[in-house]
Amino acid sequence: MPQQQLPAVSVIMPVLDEERHLRNAVRHILEQEYAGEMEVVIALGPSTDRTDEIAAELVREDPRVHTVPNPTGRTPAALNAAIKASRHPVVVRVDGHGMLSPNYIATAVRLLEETGAANVGGIMHAEGENAWEQAVAAAMTSRIGVGNAAFHTGGAAGPAETVYLGVFRREVLEAQGGYNEEFIRAQDWELNFRIREAGGLIWFSPELKVQYRPRPSVRALAKQYKDYGKWRHVVARYHSGSINLRYLAPPAAVCAIAAGLVVGAAVTPWGFAVPAGYLAAITAGSLPAGKGLPLKARAQIPVALVTMHMSWGTGFLTSPRSLARKVIASRRPAVRTAAAPAGK
Repeated sequence: MPQQQLPAVSVIMPVLDEERHLRNAVRHILEQEYAGEMEVVIALGPSTDRTDEIAAELVREDPRVHTVPNPTGRTPAALNAAIKASRHPVVVRVDGHGMLSPNYIATAVRLLEETGAANVGGIMHAEGENAWEQAVAAAMTSRIGVGNAAFHTGGAAGPAETVYLGVFRREVLEAQGGYNEEFIRAQDWELNFRIREAGGLIWFSPELKVQYRPRPSVRALAKQYKDYGKWRHVVARYHSGSINLRYLAPPAAVCAIAAGLVVGAAVTPWGFAVPAGYLAAITAGSLPAGKGLPLKARAQIPVALVTMHMSWGTGFLTSPRSLARKVIASRRPAVRTAAAPAGK
């Protein structure tokens, strides 16, 4: 696409307690190999660390950076506040701990043009800075950890149910009313489902890569994945047909292991074969996942895998119906699907 036709881009960032990664994440945005106009809108939640101070420094250092308040601290509210405060025809979502590859925005704009998609996205490329984070990153990018999710494990470019983060046409976000603020988690999946239901195309491409920093502890990882499972069940309740076998595998594993433990303790020791078989499979699956990593990291991959599976499954099974009470309106506005320049 000729430089004079490149659409202006708004990058939106929901942040909360991101002092560790925020400056580096913004640097990866500002140093993008993209010749079009760009702005960065950071939605600030009620952080308890130096996030606000760092954000203020970034605003002073570069006129392209702006901030808006997000008093609730909830991700979808932050995203909607940043969308409202931004002004350009292409909207790029980035998290405060995500590092864009150098040509991410240029590639995404090209893909919007070539495919006519409503939203394009790529790979959540998890990378750790210590042994535990490296173990989690290996688990999050392995099939035994996340199944066949292309945005975790990679794959061929093509239509997808959802993508990591996303680069949107603004008119699509406006037509859908932005993110549903009831969905504290799984708001990406829920929005992409609505876009697809309205006729929009979600496009995955391995050309798009974002470095992701995993949670720094077992407890934080367990909370993250329990929330994922809990809110994915909410999406399934409100959007029939949005669930598949990959999402049912963790809750099925939790039920099978629990049943095996009960049978093993109360009826016959053969019941313990179920949890033992699961642990054996996890241990064997962690070997290829940890290839090339230090021994300390490889040893922790089974812990990361079990934490992810059991937490996601437990969250799915215990998801209360009181979550997200308001049923999403069944009448959806149409989404433009014809291939057209992203900036028009």
